[in-house]
Amino acid sequence: MQTILGANGSIGIPLAKELKKYTENIRLVSRNPKKVNESDELFKCDLTSSDDVFKAVEGSEVVYMTAGFPYKTEVWKQIWIPVIKNIIDACKQHKSKLVFFDNIYMYDPEKVGNMKEDCPVNPSSEKGKIRKTVAELVLKAHESVEIKTLIARSADFYGPDSEGRSVLQEVVIKNLKAGKRANWLGSADNIHSFTFTLDAAKGTAILGNDDSAYGQIWHLPTSSEKITGKQLIEMVASELNTKPKYVTAGNFMVKTIGLFDPIMKEFVEMMYQYDRDYFFDSSKFNEKYNFVPTSYKEGIKNTINA
Repeated sequence: MQTILGANGSIGIPLAKELKKYTENIRLVSRNPKKVNESDELFKCDLTSSDDVFKAVEGSEVVYMTAGFPYKTEVWKQIWIPVIKNIIDACKQHKSKLVFFDNIYMYDPEKVGNMKEDCPVNPSSEKGKIRKTVAELVLKAHESVEIKTLIARSADFYGPDSEGRSVLQEVVIKNLKAGKRANWLGSADNIHSFTFTLDAAKGTAILGNDDSAYGQIWHLPTSSEKITGKQLIEMVASELNTKPKYVTAGNFMVKTIGLFDPIMKEFVEMMYQYDRDYFFDSSKFNEKYNFVPTSYKEGIKNTINA
């Protein structure tokens, strides 16, 4: 049995499809799980409930934690650490391997221009500090030799089933598709990597089913193209056969809008990811598994068509 916690999200859905290559026994866990494959086992679960988590993990050979929580610092402070501790304890009790789907918030802001797995950990944001602690707990569990764990990290992502969860889709693709100007945070002349969700799902499944991958941090396959925000906007516009019109929002504007918009308020501490180059290097994964990530042109076409 391989189990996905947070099964109906942007990563959980394609991951369920990928896991069919490795097993017929897939358990999808969420508050309201829906089948992806006909043979999927559904399990309703509140991840903040210790009892629910232990029951959801029971009988699992591999557990994938791909769930996300509302994008609010105060919510993250209350939920993330207790949840990951419960998941680790459940995996220990049921002798399950744990694959944790992670982001890059814990990395040193001065190093995001060239992120590799050994990137210095020095978060400047409250969200980053929380994710740093979560990642440390996951790796420490492996070091204890009680269970096997690994961390699979993604850059900002885009792809099918990612509406509401992808900045690229929300402020660029949706706007241009509706005949509006695209919005871009920070300078559109900066490089900014995005991981294609279907590649991320394939990579996560590969790692979870390779014993040699455990005990490590992995960057999930992401195009090595060093592409700017402006170029991404132009690619989207070309695919939609429209003009690449856009406006940018710098630090001051985001802070100002954040005074009235709770969502933008949460972006203020993360603006360091948009006011400089942000490049995500997945060469470690690509070389080990002979994987060629989807190009931005193909990924954007796939996303729009979906």
